[in-house]
Amino acid sequence: MKQILRIDASANASNSSSKKLGNKLTEKFQQSYPDIRINQRNINHGLPFVDEHWVNANVTPADQRTVEQKQQLELSDTLIAELQQADRIIITTPMYNFGVPAVLKAWIDLVCRAGVTFQYTNEGPVGLLKNKQVDIIITTGGVPLQSPVDFVSDYLKQVFRFIGIEHITIISADQMAIDADTSLKKAQQQIDDLSILTAAA
Repeated sequence: MKQILRIDASANASNSSSKKLGNKLTEKFQQSYPDIRINQRNINHGLPFVDEHWVNANVTPADQRTVEQKQQLELSDTLIAELQQADRIIITTPMYNFGVPAVLKAWIDLVCRAGVTFQYTNEGPVGLLKNKQVDIIITTGGVPLQSPVDFVSDYLKQVFRFIGIEHITIISADQMAIDADTSLKKAQQQIDDLSILTAAA
């Protein structure tokens, strides 16, 4: 394993529980792979939302795009390249109002591109990112993961399967507002028990 991409989505820049758990997981990989490269992208400062200009640029064949259309897709191209280059991906995110933070949804919209990270076939869409693994750290205030009002864990698993990543681990620190110590200890144990072998290994 040569490279990890880490995406931090919490709006809490200084005291985020999901980021702290992400640090623990990152350190675990660094201990096992001292030469590993960590590409950490903190998206809490915001990402642009997909708009009409972006959509028009995206559906225009690459060899026919104007300079302006290429500029519209520059950030998306960069974010996708980070995914393509990574052997393993770490996502750290809180649950906001039963779902993912808006900035994480913006990142997802920028990296899920037909013909680049997935393609349409007669049998349906096929993901193009293979031999990768993703670890998703989720914190919640009062909602238990896998409850009827958890619209984060299954959604994120579906997103990554959609673009071809089948090896997915959820690390849960849920119901932090009820018993933070127990929730954090549970998540830390999940990290301790997590296999660091890559899907391609």
